[in-house]
Amino acid sequence: MRHAKVFVAIALSSSAFLVVLYSSLRSDANHTRKLFMQEDNPIQEVIVSMPPPVQQNTDPLPLMTAGPPVEISEDYRKAIKQSTAFWNRKQHSLFRKLDSKDNVTKADFGDWSKCSAISLESLSTNIQDFKSYPQDYQDFLSGMECRDPPILIDQPQKCQSEEDGEVYLLFAIKSVPGSFERRQTVRQTWGQEKVYEGGLRVRTVFLLGMWSMDDPNLNQLVSFEAQHFGDVLQWDFKDTFYNLTLKENAFFRWSLTRCPRVTFVFKGDDDVFVNTQTMLDYLRTLDPNKASKLYMGHIISNSDPIRDSNSKYYVPKTFFEGGYSSYAGGGGFLFSGNLLTELYRVSKYIPFFSIDDVYTGMCFQALGIKPEAHDGFRTFDIRQEDRENACVHKNLILVHRRSPQQTLRLWRYVHSPLLTC
Repeated sequence: MRHAKVFVAIALSSSAFLVVLYSSLRSDANHTRKLFMQEDNPIQEVIVSMPPPVQQNTDPLPLMTAGPPVEISEDYRKAIKQSTAFWNRKQHSLFRKLDSKDNVTKADFGDWSKCSAISLESLSTNIQDFKSYPQDYQDFLSGMECRDPPILIDQPQKCQSEEDGEVYLLFAIKSVPGSFERRQTVRQTWGQEKVYEGGLRVRTVFLLGMWSMDDPNLNQLVSFEAQHFGDVLQWDFKDTFYNLTLKENAFFRWSLTRCPRVTFVFKGDDDVFVNTQTMLDYLRTLDPNKASKLYMGHIISNSDPIRDSNSKYYVPKTFFEGGYSSYAGGGGFLFSGNLLTELYRVSKYIPFFSIDDVYTGMCFQALGIKPEAHDGFRTFDIRQEDRENACVHKNLILVHRRSPQQTLRLWRYVHSPLLTC
């Protein structure tokens, strides 16, 4: 009987929430909503200011302005092996262009609307075994000249606030259209948007592409979610593993136009557990010189491409030859917001690579910035016996990966006043 009563209570609560959510999404004119949010404290009524309805395809990002000539570090130049591999040839071709009178100073010389896919004939001519590549890899190569995709769902007011001041930390979280449960978990836990002690303003955006033809069309649901929460960004490209580099580049462009004065950026996955307060406490201890050149996380060094075609991280030898630059694992890393302009501009002279965190490491090395390891970043997880231990998680900044249920449980335990470590 007791279990039956609990079940009925849960069912009624869920139904009530769905009614409230549906009503709020249907009423575009009313931008102030009453939501019921359950945290560690008893349920209480909270007034939330809702953003205006999301505009799609009507507010393109403005063109970036010109800047000084791009410079690439000697360490990066020396690290790129002279080879007949396709990517290596493209990189050395861009080095020559950079060193010639054609050094482009405009940021937007690769406009999406003016780009064209590399033809299969051209790829087959330049890569002798191109037809043996996996189909997703072939698709990546065909589109690797196209950058700055159209933004379908924007949040132009995300970083604008006269009351709270500039954004101190921006969470930029990689996600896919179907991963609502993960995004909602981030919103309820470490990705909460608020002003922390000391006036440190934190904001969150989720970075999405489009679904593939084999996935259900979630356009309306994603649009509702973006309007309701005001934190979803979506671009017009296929959301695949090999397009994460394109997503990274699109975020650089967006942040420069919508959030140009952010102090720090955390870039990570939607299935990590983050200790937000611990991260902020660490950032506040940095001296200005270190803070201005920060690139930090779980650093992977002296690694080579995986040649096994069955691996997610497969890189064909005819595509790339050589070792990888040291880089921060893509599960989650921190960097200085004032590096966004330089990252975006130098990326124009680095061909897209099929693994996004490797590519980001290349961009930082091209800027002459070395990644810094921090033991609090555990992108390869921790010991099996510690994975439910709140005290262990309390002293870390990031752990990858955790299910939504694990993240919610750990967040509750880590912030419980009853926890004794």
